[in-house]
Amino acid sequence: MKALLVGVMAATLSVPAMAQKKYDTGANDKEIKIGNTNPYSGPASAYGQIGKAIAAYFKMVNDQGGVNGRKINFVSYDDSYSPPKTVEMARKLVEQDQVLFLFQTLGTPSNTAIHKYMNTMKVPQLNVATGATKWNDPKNFKWTMGWQPNYQTEGRIYAKHIMATKPNAKVGILYQNDDYGKDYLKGMEDGFGAQASKYIVAKVSYEVSDPTVDSQVVQLQASGADTFFNVTTPKFAAQAIRKAYDIGWKPVHYLNNVSISVGSVLTPAGLDKSVGLITAAYLKEPTDARWANDKGLEPFRNFMKTYLPDANIADNFNIYGYTVGATVVAALKQCGDDLTRENVMRQSASLKNLRLETLLPGITITTTPDDYAPIEAVQLQRFNGKQWELFGDVMTSH
Repeated sequence: MKALLVGVMAATLSVPAMAQKKYDTGANDKEIKIGNTNPYSGPASAYGQIGKAIAAYFKMVNDQGGVNGRKINFVSYDDSYSPPKTVEMARKLVEQDQVLFLFQTLGTPSNTAIHKYMNTMKVPQLNVATGATKWNDPKNFKWTMGWQPNYQTEGRIYAKHIMATKPNAKVGILYQNDDYGKDYLKGMEDGFGAQASKYIVAKVSYEVSDPTVDSQVVQLQASGADTFFNVTTPKFAAQAIRKAYDIGWKPVHYLNNVSISVGSVLTPAGLDKSVGLITAAYLKEPTDARWANDKGLEPFRNFMKTYLPDANIADNFNIYGYTVGATVVAALKQCGDDLTRENVMRQSASLKNLRLETLLPGITITTTPDDYAPIEAVQLQRFNGKQWELFGDVMTSH
């Protein structure tokens, strides 16, 4: 009788444990379905490598047993960096494919186009692949979260560095004529503060549909600028670096972080023409000699050999995809058996000093319900013709 009573009690106790599993559309005992859009074609197709790296990372996670025993089903569509296409693909992912959430949808214009839709539908638009400041607005857009350091922070840091090292600089800025470009522009202007008009002598924009930015670079040289802030996506970044060199313009050249890939940008531009470029970094550069024996990068190197054997390890987009993949997996692990959209956002906004070994030393990931900016520190680096070399201390814009 006693044994029977214990058995009944055990069965009774197990019922609430079973009932604790909670799922929304896109999750069950066996899988977590995640949606994504990426420009695998079009003017920003270099970024397509990020989508491939994320898919490979999730395959590795699945091969290792998945997340809390569930496999990730990653559904990624090509939106060609075209906002109307992003809208179409996002609706398909949410309404037809019925994903649990969207993750790492790429581009400021593309994410802007689906921003209100995702929040109206109450589907997470998580760790978007754009550094616009508006992704950190949990009060008004609870379902959207950024990941990388925001563009205004980066722009302010460059301004601080210019004022400290070249107090009489004449700055010329090339920027993409949309929210992405204007965010960087505002960051640099804010960084210069009341002296912005003294420092900035020229601002020239380009459109995504432009074939080249050659004429804009010539215009900036003609302005007398001796410092160049290059706010461009990979294709145009390579063109601007090459053109500045070819016309004999030798400014102090700051390149925005989104186009620092040695494989996708600097090699097409010409490594010799890229010498001296300055940028902000938050990820380790796998080809940098200082990390040659770094134990923290061993898992990433093994991942590249096994899951992306034909990819270029010098392409920064691979380590980016790997690291952002690790971030969402950390949040999903915290979700346990509560895979509701509400809890995915709650756990993504509860990462405390998450240390991923692919991040630079001193940089961690922290989020709160009031702060949706996971990475808020960078370190400056300079290109020496072969690789990026870090210098100075880890910086924030504060």
